[in-house]
Amino acid sequence: MTAAPDRATPAKTGQPWGPRLALLVAATFFMEFLDGTILTTAIPSIASDFSVAAADVNITMTAYLMTVAMGIPISGWLAERLGARLVFCLAIATFTAASLLCAISPDLTVLTLSRILQGAGGAMMVPVGTLVVLRGTPKSELLRATAYLVWPGLLAPVLAPLVGGALTTYLSWHWIFLINLPLGVAAFTAALRLVPAVARDRHRRLDWFGLSLTTLGVGALVVGLELATGHPSGPWALLSVAVGVLSLTGAAVWMRRARNPLFNLNVFATRTFRATATGGFIHRLTVSAVPFLLPLMFQTGFGWTPLHAGIMVAAVFVGNIGIKPATTPLIRRFGFKAVLVFASLASAVTFSMCAMLDAGTPEPLMFALLVCSGAFRSIGFSAYASVQYADIVPAQLTSANAVSATLVQLATGTGIAIAALLLRLFDAPGVFSGDPTGPYRGAFLAIAVLMLLSTLDSLTLQRHAGAEVSRPGSAARS
Repeated sequence: MTAAPDRATPAKTGQPWGPRLALLVAATFFMEFLDGTILTTAIPSIASDFSVAAADVNITMTAYLMTVAMGIPISGWLAERLGARLVFCLAIATFTAASLLCAISPDLTVLTLSRILQGAGGAMMVPVGTLVVLRGTPKSELLRATAYLVWPGLLAPVLAPLVGGALTTYLSWHWIFLINLPLGVAAFTAALRLVPAVARDRHRRLDWFGLSLTTLGVGALVVGLELATGHPSGPWALLSVAVGVLSLTGAAVWMRRARNPLFNLNVFATRTFRATATGGFIHRLTVSAVPFLLPLMFQTGFGWTPLHAGIMVAAVFVGNIGIKPATTPLIRRFGFKAVLVFASLASAVTFSMCAMLDAGTPEPLMFALLVCSGAFRSIGFSAYASVQYADIVPAQLTSANAVSATLVQLATGTGIAIAALLLRLFDAPGVFSGDPTGPYRGAFLAIAVLMLLSTLDSLTLQRHAGAEVSRPGSAARS
């Protein structure tokens, strides 16, 4: 038996796709992505203000990330039932109000609860905002639209340590949340003007059982990955991950048989979309590990200050932005398959070269290497973000979007967890004795090997995969 198709009606607004709407959605994504990681640099200050241990403050980050991940599965149903415009605007308002509550929190408990509310708003902004843009975008313009949408995921992890450190050092940790207030008000005002009203399905039923299994599975995986990062020796991380895998497996079996499933899993029958769960997942996992490994290597391995390390990591940001104007022409010229193979191979090479760095390496050479790494990272991100929707029909768009957003969240968490576990593995006695940079060398080489698995997956794509998007107007040949 197969899952029933989505009953969503594509938007018929009469408004052509435009960059202003995509930029608005991208800006809200940036706020959500940034707040997922920026708090790391402020943990000592928050712990001092609340008179708690620094390790206890980690609950605020875990609560936020878990809420975002667990909230995504229901976002598609809410968008169809209530209307994407209403849900998107409500998400911005919730995120902004929660940011204020975070800033004025008197203790850790209130801060954690406020972060949960903030995560609920973020969970709606990510997939619903994307859905708004995708529905109004013809396939011929999909590359341009996704070029706007991918930059938050590229920049936020790189900028978070620098922005968080600057705000905490020169102002206070409260400003990490206060800066969201003017941004949120501006985004809400713009959303009222730019986001079109679309047809909604008032009778669409919610698959409660599928939602329960999916939410439990995603939440358990996020918690397990967080535990694996902080307490790898305990049994709870493995148990949580096992519960997550079993729950998601049960959800998939259920949704394959349900009359009105939460997601239409037939989207995985489309090879270009399936790439986001295979090679695309591995690609995001590995590149998410890099912003975690680099600052640690520079500070603990090379003995640099946090500011010095932050400035060097900003080279990845330079590469991300610098290559952006060339990404779409590259995909149009060579096609998705060639670009994905090149981006993953080139990224694997840069990771291997990062393993050769030491405190004596000339800093201009380091900077140039990280610029190149950021550029290849950007090319791969953009290509995967576009190719996954290239062959998805409008009726499956809601399911494809929610599944993709969930996979992105899980890939990011998995990348950080694997990076932390690799460092502990290579820091074991006798592996790199007496070499403070040794564990980082091993970790970078390991993620380079992982990236090659993404290359192998891309090689199995058809030669002209996604040609309707990469080369609109020309016949797609297989």
